[in-house]
This record gives sequence, structure tokens and C-alpha cells, in this order.
Amino acid sequence: MTATLRILLASPDLMAGSQLASLARAADGSLETLRSLDATPAGGPYDLLLLDLQGIGGDPAVTVPRFRQLAGVAADQRPPLVAFGPHVAKQRLADARAAGADDAVSRGELLGGFAALVRRWCASA
Repeated sequence: MTATLRILLASPDLMAGSQLASLARAADGSLETLRSLDATPAGGPYDLLLLDLQGIGGDPAVTVPRFRQLAGVAADQRPPLVAFGPHVAKQRLADARAAGADDAVSRGELLGGFAALVRRWCASA
């Protein structure tokens, strides 16, 4: 059976990638991981883009649009881009929203409420 939800994650964190891959499978999805924003995605189109603000350094004003560009997102197919990071990094999460992320959540919120969050972000999920 083919996964219906395609998720692209930008994160060098192997533990987060493994946890999110498991959560994606449970939500009838598949997860592709880029270890950096210098990598090239293997596939697409994607239904959801996840950006690890702790693992992917740099200014969110640069990294958010760069990740969207890497995902090959056309103007007519704009999947939600969700940034996540430590709950104490409130300013960095706010900066990601200001840079164009559709949402920004703590790592704990993402991992703890993945299925509900995916339903909220992806109407078809």
C-alpha cells in the first residue's frame, strides 16, 4: 500500500528523523529527510514540509524560503511549511513565522501531537 501523505523533513537529527518517520507511517504517510539545506530532495510533490530550527542553523528569514525553494514548491501547490524547535526558543519560532512558515511549534508539541497536527495542517490527511 502506498503512503498517501508525503512529508519532507529538513533536519540532521537522526533521532527526530526516526521518531517522525514512525509517526508519519502511523498517519499513512512517508517521510523523506534532508540532513541539510544543501541536499537535494529525491521526490515530491510534498504534502507537508517540516523544518528543524535547532538542527538547521541560520536565520529563519533565509532558511524558511530556502527550504520551500528546495522542495520545488510551485505557486499553485504550496504545502504547509512548519518549523519546530525547542520550546524555549520562542523568538526563533516567531522569526520562522515572520519569515513565512505556516506554523511554528515546539519539538515536544510536534512529536506528542503529530497525528492531530497533521490533520490540522493537511486537510486531506
